[in-house]
Amino acid sequence: MGTQSIIAVVIFCLTYAGIIFTRLPGVNVDRPSAAFTGAVAMVLFGVLSSAEAVAAIDFNTIFLLLGMMIIIAGLQMDGLFDLISRITIKYARNRIMLLRIIVWVTGLASAFLVNDAVVLMFTPVIISICRRAELRPEPYLIAEILAANAGSAMTITGNPQNMLVGISSQIPYAEFLLRLLPVSLLSMLLIEGTMRLFYRKEFADKAKLPAENETDTQQKYCWRSGAIFLLVMAGFFGGHYLNLSIPMIALTGAALILLAGKAKPSQVVQKVDWVLLLFFASLFIVVEGVQKTALMQGFLKAELLTDDAAGLGWLHGISLVASQIVSNVPFAVLMLPLLQAAQSDMLWLGLASASTLAGNATIIGAMANLIVIESAEKYGVRLGFMRFFRVGIVVTLLSLVLSFVLLYAEYLFF
Repeated sequence: MGTQSIIAVVIFCLTYAGIIFTRLPGVNVDRPSAAFTGAVAMVLFGVLSSAEAVAAIDFNTIFLLLGMMIIIAGLQMDGLFDLISRITIKYARNRIMLLRIIVWVTGLASAFLVNDAVVLMFTPVIISICRRAELRPEPYLIAEILAANAGSAMTITGNPQNMLVGISSQIPYAEFLLRLLPVSLLSMLLIEGTMRLFYRKEFADKAKLPAENETDTQQKYCWRSGAIFLLVMAGFFGGHYLNLSIPMIALTGAALILLAGKAKPSQVVQKVDWVLLLFFASLFIVVEGVQKTALMQGFLKAELLTDDAAGLGWLHGISLVASQIVSNVPFAVLMLPLLQAAQSDMLWLGLASASTLAGNATIIGAMANLIVIESAEKYGVRLGFMRFFRVGIVVTLLSLVLSFVLLYAEYLFF
């Protein structure tokens, strides 16, 4: 390798080391700062020019994320999430029913509302329900995490890594949903069954849960933003036939939310996770820098990801390991060049499914997991690493096998 290639590989390794070790206590760096520093270094040391760095950023993905963040913030501030949570409480008659509702409401909401936002809103509600009913929050919070990840695998808008896959692969929204729907639904069934197995004593109690008192909320205002959200979803399904891109549909919906929603536009915009957008943009630049090296070119030419059972199996296996090290979003960004070289819809869907489901193995496997952990700690509820792992690894291994079998069966017969 030449000097520039060596520099690029060193910067790449240091950047991903920074992303890994931000997960350890006492480290004074976070993932966005590690990625941003790596991106700046790629330009500073001449690996990429400024123009090449800007061109490396996938603005379609950035715009899709931005649009969805604004839409979700508007829905939240107009009271739609509060309405969903109260309907959940209303129909939770006993512990098993509460578990079932949490799994399915969280999973299905995560498919269309982005899992990170869903768990951020639902975690305090679940803790409140459990405390009022004198239940242990632990099993219900674990179920929430597992279902949020499994459900989000279903659609392009379910989580950030799926947005990457959806934009890069150009798979239509409806086709993406139909291909991954069985994986998500069966995974949620696995989650419910596994939780009932590991917490048999908890769910043996069939006592009726106390009803929740109604409170005054902004629910009467959520119809406008809710209608806009439904239009956006319809656009996602039909945009392919109308020659409208998914990012443009999301941005249009975001503009309508700002104009028609109850909340002040400035307050909605303040809720956008600009740090996450910076993190994504920086990762694109870092990966582009290392992609120019002889090392990455060797990987691309090696064709490690073949369009067959071996390639799909390898992708599922590496997803399981890598998602626990760097988390599933940075892993997905790193895999984009390999998937673009492979040009296989099965492998694109495999990356979306495997990287998302692999996030259920440990509490550091996905951002949604950490959001629930941190939110719960504010209410004095702690989820230990091993308590989560003993359930999470079983669900993860079973769902990854399920994902492999279903995706390969679709490849063979459809």
